[in-house]
Amino acid sequence: MPQPAGDDGHVLEFRLPDLGEGLADGDLVSWAVGVGDTVELNQTIAEVETAKAVVALPSPFSGTVVELLASPGDTVPVGAPLIRVRNDLEVTEPPTAEDRRDVLVGYGPEAEATSRRRRPAPSTASTTPSTHRAAATPAARKLAKELGLDLWYVAGSGPDGAVTVEDVRSAVPVTGPRTAPDAEVAERNGHAADAPEPGAREERAPITGIRKRTAAAMLASARTIPQASTFVTVDCTASMELLDHLRTTTSFDGLTLTPLALVARAALAAIAEHPGINTAWDEQNQQIVTKHYVNLGIAVAADRGLLVPNLKDAQTLSLRELCREISWAAETARSGNATPADLLGGTFTITNVGVFGVDTGVPLVNPGEAAILCLGSIRKRPWVFRDELAIRWVTTLGLSFDHRMVDGELGARFLATTAGFLEDPLTLLSRV
Repeated sequence: MPQPAGDDGHVLEFRLPDLGEGLADGDLVSWAVGVGDTVELNQTIAEVETAKAVVALPSPFSGTVVELLASPGDTVPVGAPLIRVRNDLEVTEPPTAEDRRDVLVGYGPEAEATSRRRRPAPSTASTTPSTHRAAATPAARKLAKELGLDLWYVAGSGPDGAVTVEDVRSAVPVTGPRTAPDAEVAERNGHAADAPEPGAREERAPITGIRKRTAAAMLASARTIPQASTFVTVDCTASMELLDHLRTTTSFDGLTLTPLALVARAALAAIAEHPGINTAWDEQNQQIVTKHYVNLGIAVAADRGLLVPNLKDAQTLSLRELCREISWAAETARSGNATPADLLGGTFTITNVGVFGVDTGVPLVNPGEAAILCLGSIRKRPWVFRDELAIRWVTTLGLSFDHRMVDGELGARFLATTAGFLEDPLTLLSRV
């Protein structure tokens, strides 16, 4: 690792920011700068991969890079030093702990991977360019909070230098899909890709990024959540006929109308009837939190692993809006453009294993939620309809739930209500 340059000027230390609630660390993907380079305020200096997204980190100050404190592939705890930059301008002392949180962008406690407790910051460097509260619009403050971004380091372009929503978005850009081959990316990051030898009996890959964090979340789910599951097989012929009809209408021009959108609409209506399914367990306060809004998670299989972007306040969305938002969520997750805000705060999740030709599954409940609904494949099968054997469109729905909050009766009633809406989708009209 390169050594820091001389002590002339002010050496400012940039630490890994808090990139989202519950994220304790991130994997350094690549550096965009090197020792000796000059960086400008808000210039991208590195890419970091978390359980939620690949995020491009902006520099909270300008100056000359004197030391890189991590290498590509390293797992860096939130608050740990990433880079040191020499700035010849005089800087002021940071605000007190009462004035601001110390775990946001560019400034934060040195933390272990399993601890977020604050430690004193080094007295030889300051990471705050001003002691005045940054002016910002309410919408910009809300977005910055969702993204874990410290407004102290965002240059404002609004009236009197106020920070706008666009300023916040440009300060923490998210990378798009990477098209370079894996070997080329690995070479840029300073290490060669481990290509398997022809005829090799085994191949090994490091557990990093989304895969590592998915494993941790699922292990926590299995260990800490007492889970149960229930299933129902549904004649969804009427739903398939309704979808065929809607696809011919102008209301759905330009949209990809799938059964998942109708299942989501049915599940949201069922949640309205059974709000206990949309709850969270507050261990610290020993409370069950019932949420009167639904941030609907849609599980998406992406190249980097399983991602679950969620549709905020999905209970307010029409079928047409759900169709559009689900398509957006899937495209955003697969392209690598999902932000931490897109992936945090889910309250109920739907996973669609039917797209893989699977009849059903037993998904694990996401930590922080009470239940997850599984949609199986929709196929034509023999079915008794009006006391006669007929060929009908049939699917199986599965529900896994946290038995601390959801008992068998509630789980069964919710699932039966959802199935009823799919058997007779016109009953949804009174709930749209």
